[in-house]
Amino acid sequence: MQIQSYDKIYHIHKKSRVKRWFLFIFVGGIVTLFLPWTQNIKVKGNVSSLYQSQRPQQLNSPIPGRIIKWNVKNGDYVKKGDTLLQLSEIKDDYLDPLLVQRTQEQVEAKKGVRDYYEAKVGTARNQLEALNASRDLKLNQVKIKIIQLNNKLAGEQAELEAAKNELQLSEDQYARQKKMYDEGLVSLTQFQQRSISYQNSIAKKTANENKVAQTQQEILNTQIEQNSVTQDYNEKLSKIEGERFQSMGQIEGSDGEIAKLQNQVANYIARQGLYFIIASQDGQIVQLNKAGIGEVLKDGENIGTIVPTNVDYAVEIYIKPVDLPLVKEGQRVMSIFDGFPAIVFSGWPDSSYGTFAGKVVAVESNISANGMFKALIVEDKNEKPWPPKIKMGTGVQGIAILNNVPIWYELWRNINGFPPDYYEVTNAKSAKDEKTK
Repeated sequence: MQIQSYDKIYHIHKKSRVKRWFLFIFVGGIVTLFLPWTQNIKVKGNVSSLYQSQRPQQLNSPIPGRIIKWNVKNGDYVKKGDTLLQLSEIKDDYLDPLLVQRTQEQVEAKKGVRDYYEAKVGTARNQLEALNASRDLKLNQVKIKIIQLNNKLAGEQAELEAAKNELQLSEDQYARQKKMYDEGLVSLTQFQQRSISYQNSIAKKTANENKVAQTQQEILNTQIEQNSVTQDYNEKLSKIEGERFQSMGQIEGSDGEIAKLQNQVANYIARQGLYFIIASQDGQIVQLNKAGIGEVLKDGENIGTIVPTNVDYAVEIYIKPVDLPLVKEGQRVMSIFDGFPAIVFSGWPDSSYGTFAGKVVAVESNISANGMFKALIVEDKNEKPWPPKIKMGTGVQGIAILNNVPIWYELWRNINGFPPDYYEVTNAKSAKDEKTK
């Protein structure tokens, strides 16, 4: 009887396939070493926005006030211009409900004062014109009088010259008559007549001299009067001119006070508009930190946050300083968003599932507080779009795509601790410009 257990345990008669499998694995391993491998850098970051206006915005109280009405709650979606809450005034300076009206009345009163001073300036101007005309008239009268006196003086001086000539002639005749009388040639009567004529000539000359002196004195007095008129009118004109300038200064001061009051009116009107805190853009209200009615807000105090609805999403990634030279603008980056399933093949990013392509648009030159450099990634419009359900702040794992190398080279590089290959990203535009050159 044949023993069956021996045949089941020992397979000496069977042909071994170990060599075949070893050869297959060896050849497969050699082929695998020459397969392409994409070098990459693993980074982490979060979803943000490329534009500051699309990032979450704090809601701050523009003025100190007391909350009297809420129109929203956490999670509500609002439109731009919607009223979020209403405040009431708490400062003593603004409690008057007719504050704007009363300040406007002050403005009108100041305008009335300014109009009064403007009228006063106009009256002073008219007075100046009247005084100037009166001065000119008075000075003309004095000048005419001086001219008349000069003419009179000229006539009297001519009469004086005639009287002198006549006196000289009478004196000669008197001397001859006296000589003839002493010689007995003429009678005493004739000599007395000549003597009387001589005395009359002396009197006439003296009278003419007195007239000339009197006229000269009148001319001097008139000139003094002319100077007095000029000085008198100059004093009056200076006084009125001073009053006019004073009124003009009051007008300028009134204009300054009017401008100040008008500024206050504008500020009061603008402040009344700040009692209503409105949404600056479309978005969702979150993180409200004030509750109930009657709470007092300080100037600039944070109330909550509004997250914009329409956002051009971007990814902020943080790069180690040692990897910074490997990341350039325009470089391709595959993003894995938290909450979205993904199957990742590190060396074959195109074969991965659940990854979304983007490109680097900016790399900050200043190191961040965490000791890394921040870069911004935006969606690549030429590839699969990013998921529409991502939210601001979502965590992201990024794979920065570098050079394509064989697997054996990548193994050799890692064994020796060499960094990935450094290369420059050349976009289509720069390549086209280079071709044109």
